[in-house]
Amino acid sequence: MAEDTAEGAEDTSTPVAGDPRARRRGQGELEAQVLAVLQRAPGPASAGWVQERLDGDLAYTTVMTILSRLHAKDAVTRSRSGRSYLWQASSDAAGLAALRMRRVLDGEPDRDAVLASFVTALLPHDEELLRTLLDSACAPAPDREG
Repeated sequence: MAEDTAEGAEDTSTPVAGDPRARRRGQGELEAQVLAVLQRAPGPASAGWVQERLDGDLAYTTVMTILSRLHAKDAVTRSRSGRSYLWQASSDAAGLAALRMRRVLDGEPDRDAVLASFVTALLPHDEELLRTLLDSACAPAPDREG
């Protein structure tokens, strides 16, 4: 009987949490998850509270790193509570994504070309939505007098 552990055989089992072969999260995915947990909080929350409510097996230090990065991006606020902080969402996932988009745009030397390329790659519905949003942003404020 042939053994399954023959040299060169590939392990096709599903990776589990803690396994180095486990699926890595996409850029910003953890930040979005932490932000979503904070948005569901009844008020300011500790890092330990956030850690308990996240899916998976994240270390406390990882949660603290994510919260600190979100704070640097102004996506969360923090207030002292003894020797630690309580955290609160000040942005949502859409605001965080918009911030990432602005940072990418700010890092490009030819903003016009980047924006033109972005707009030409939009799906028709997205382009229509963008036009509507731009039109409403440029519309004059209603006159409150008479």
